[in-house]
Amino acid sequence: MIGSPDVIVIGSGVVGAMCAMQLAESGLAVTVVEEGFGGGGSTGAAMGHIVVMDDSAAQRDLAAHSRARWGEILPTLPVDPSYDQCGTMWLAADDEELAIAGARAAAYTAAGVGAEVIDAHSLAALEPALRPGLAGALLVPGDGVCYPPAAARGLLMRAQAAGATLLQGTAASITTGRVVMADGSKLHAGAIVIAAGIGSNRLIPALPIVPRKGHLIITNRRPGMVRHQLVELGYLASAHGMGAASVAFNVQPRPGGQLLVGSSRELVGFDASINRELCGRMLTRAISMLPDLAAAAVWRTWTGFRPATPDSLPLIGKWLPVDGVWIAAGHEGLGITMAPGTADMIVASIMGTPAPLDIAPFDPCRAMPAHEAFA
Repeated sequence: MIGSPDVIVIGSGVVGAMCAMQLAESGLAVTVVEEGFGGGGSTGAAMGHIVVMDDSAAQRDLAAHSRARWGEILPTLPVDPSYDQCGTMWLAADDEELAIAGARAAAYTAAGVGAEVIDAHSLAALEPALRPGLAGALLVPGDGVCYPPAAARGLLMRAQAAGATLLQGTAASITTGRVVMADGSKLHAGAIVIAAGIGSNRLIPALPIVPRKGHLIITNRRPGMVRHQLVELGYLASAHGMGAASVAFNVQPRPGGQLLVGSSRELVGFDASINRELCGRMLTRAISMLPDLAAAAVWRTWTGFRPATPDSLPLIGKWLPVDGVWIAAGHEGLGITMAPGTADMIVASIMGTPAPLDIAPFDPCRAMPAHEAFA
């Protein structure tokens, strides 16, 4: 046995690091188990958007709560997370999509999230590099972007300052109150939090999580070309459909002037190779919306894996089949956004205090829609 903390957190991406920080700052003795490095894995491959997505009421409420919490947390981190509250523009290609934008704006407003619909003239003034002919956009000004590995590193540093211990190694198995490491050593704790992203179901095979591969491209510096995070309204259909490989227009301005271009989704297991045909489709789509992007140089392309669930909601809460185990995984592309709210619910559940949100929609043991990818 190499330690007996109150809580063991397995995984130190943004979600695991956030859980560790909040648990440690609540006065619990915490050990974080990480086989790679903090902020690696899906966190290191992510775009870093902190956005209120509204594919469902539960998703919107968790994202909105988390975005507000990020506003409190980010300024306190001991490293610069390169945060930029640039806002998100959801682009409407025609009047039909503009009507959808209007309905979403009303739903956002009713939920207390600032949003407004802007017309074609205002859109052209705010983002002149966009192609002409767009009908307008839904503007969510409170959204932002950060550099995820730095955010994770800062959260871990705060956790360690509060007394948490970081243990380098691979968790091989878990039982009630015990984690067995790959080297045969054992950790014991009253609570175990599995926040290992796409690796979570290696420890609990019954978790309905599959890796969903995505590509990102970063360009050379194009300062001032894009001012907001730009996303086409059709992005949600791409993000939450579980069919064939898909692309959707999503471009972010980065603090140094580079542009981060997304996004793609594929169900190809753990094949991390670059799909050049899919990258070509991403760039073609992006250039169709931002014609001047054709003159940019691609500096780097990479892939990552989003931990996807059948109903596009994360798994947060007690894993009832194994006493003393909690799950904080399955956020797909919203792990950065939802980390604070996820940790708030995990801490409340472990400590038996009131949670800021209804945890029921995220129950890891909930019934799920059938899909062959999760068979």
